[in-house]
Amino acid sequence: MGRPGLNRRQLLAAAGGLTVAGSFGFAALGTGADALASGADARVRYWNLFSGGDGYNMIAMLDAFRQANPGIDVKDSTLQWGNPFYTKLAMAAAGNRAPDLGVMHLGRVTGFSPGRLLDPWDVDLLAKYGVREADFNPDLWRRAVIDGRLYALPLDIHVQLCFYRKDVLKQAGLLDTDGTMAAVTSADDWFDVLKQAKQATKDGLQTIGFWHNDQNFQWWFFVAFYTQLGGTWFNDANTDVTFDTDKATQVLEFLRRHVADGYANPNFGGGAGAEQFINGSPFVWEGNWSVPVFDGAEVEYGATPLPPVFGRQATHAESHAFVLPHQSGRGGATNEAAHQLAAYIVQNAQSWAAGGHIPAHTPTLSTPGYQQLDPQSEYVTAMDHQATEPKVWFAGSTGILAQRVGPIVVSATTGSAKPEAVARRMKGALTQLLAMPNPMDGRTAAQGGAVA
Repeated sequence: MGRPGLNRRQLLAAAGGLTVAGSFGFAALGTGADALASGADARVRYWNLFSGGDGYNMIAMLDAFRQANPGIDVKDSTLQWGNPFYTKLAMAAAGNRAPDLGVMHLGRVTGFSPGRLLDPWDVDLLAKYGVREADFNPDLWRRAVIDGRLYALPLDIHVQLCFYRKDVLKQAGLLDTDGTMAAVTSADDWFDVLKQAKQATKDGLQTIGFWHNDQNFQWWFFVAFYTQLGGTWFNDANTDVTFDTDKATQVLEFLRRHVADGYANPNFGGGAGAEQFINGSPFVWEGNWSVPVFDGAEVEYGATPLPPVFGRQATHAESHAFVLPHQSGRGGATNEAAHQLAAYIVQNAQSWAAGGHIPAHTPTLSTPGYQQLDPQSEYVTAMDHQATEPKVWFAGSTGILAQRVGPIVVSATTGSAKPEAVARRMKGALTQLLAMPNPMDGRTAAQGGAVA
């Protein structure tokens, strides 16, 4: 059966979050025709979105692979993070100009039309190079499986964390005997902790930074605490909205209280929270990618998953995952080399953990080298308590779901709307999104044209 086509506008709209993308170049779209490096038997063209410290760590792993496998020429290209990356990847796959290997956020895979824009992994070939399902968290592996086939190979999970200053918490009497933050088991416990920490905080500093006015972070935090309450989004068939507005209201009131009670200062939103933390603020809620930043600042700190204030551990998690962008002629030595490269990096991800990420390959987590990492070893339990977005086409990092619902959450956190009303608006937005067809599923044109 032939693969239904997509027009340019559909691809740009879908990959760019249903907005018309601007112009972009295709300099990274290699044809594979350029000569192989001397002595190489195969070339793997690999696209990723890693910059900064992650970029350096990825380059180090690629260099190690090249040294160990001189017969494989790896041509890596780093593209702009976010929707520009997904737009280029979609256009390349649709135009049969895709790289041999790519990286995506796992939450975006469902909407990326697996089987049309992505090719499935050969699990036997992965096993040949040492990667097996048994070596991954079962929930993480299941997220990568669509229609019974593996479409993503998880590299890590990256999570939202509660970073804390050990020096300030020690002064406030909030550290356990092992030097880690005392356990929190309820919302009342948490606000008691904030009250005690505030009394030990230097003048001019807020108690906690938590990106109160940022749509992405507030959405991620909502996902975590709504999951702690056992909240659901849709039924198993993704045909009906099951979103619980009462539970949502509890979460929204909890988030709002941080600002309303004076623990999060509205003047220190965004990245200012991390700056305040470095200067002595006791808490900041940040992604694990802040570990190198705080290490570099030589701050005495720890990090734990977001507090289980609703009685159940769950912290927001996403995952970087390797994918095989669609190629009509995929196979042969190049395809095997792509499997070998991805398998190598997944199994040798301890250096990747230096950036704060939790390696997806679970044997890595039990190695002495990983267990000696601080604070990574403190929050590694997040692997078993992942709060993820629903498995729908409009979810995932920089996806439409966060763009539509995130600002609604912010309106409650910042006090411009009442939590009860916000919960109802959230349910309405989810209902609208669920009724929309996926512009990249190949059927939208037949149903009446592209989504505007």
